[in-house]
Amino acid sequence: MKPPCVILAGGRSSRMGGGDKCLLPLDGRPLLAHVAAAVAPQSCDMLINTNSNSARFAGFGLATLPDPVTGFQGPLAGILTGMLWARAHHPRATHLLSVPCDTPFLPCDLVLRLTEALESDAGIAIARDPERIHPTIGLWPTSLAGRLAADLSAGARAVHRWLENFRVVETAFPAWHFRNINTRAELAAARQHHPPARRQAAGATPKCFLKARENAASES
Repeated sequence: MKPPCVILAGGRSSRMGGGDKCLLPLDGRPLLAHVAAAVAPQSCDMLINTNSNSARFAGFGLATLPDPVTGFQGPLAGILTGMLWARAHHPRATHLLSVPCDTPFLPCDLVLRLTEALESDAGIAIARDPERIHPTIGLWPTSLAGRLAADLSAGARAVHRWLENFRVVETAFPAWHFRNINTRAELAAARQHHPPARRQAAGATPKCFLKARENAASES
């Protein structure tokens, strides 16, 4: 069974100057559309975690939910949002996929390889490149929702610190897959950057969202 996915778009985008950076265009489509196109074939359903007006995301045809805690508490709050949504709408799913909204070059075998890594009896599978871990890109047991809610209430904020409490397996991918867009300069550079996945995804259309909904209907 393909996992449900939460796309983390709940931050302030302060380094981009505020607003919803995931709606900024890259190759004629919002950053978020690139992320969703990469994830749709790998997941049964997708949720956009955003603390902005949900009407801004209506064109994607996906569910949207804000953080369950106030004050922009970071990606852990978004992951909790995804866990609670997955448990409510996909009760048979054991894990949730999380990806950030500003990483448009995600690998097409992300879920496959993370799932294979979970077979080593680790509870959480996280992506990395040869240099560093990417803690917001991973597969999380939805059963951790209660623990995560309690830890957020107790002040937990950093994803990598929270991961220290669990058995985690890391799966390495080429670094360019996780090139994220935080500033205007990085967005300008990405518009000049054409890794293999960008060329392969150039023809992707919003039909990916319809495919995600078809998967959700057949697997629910």
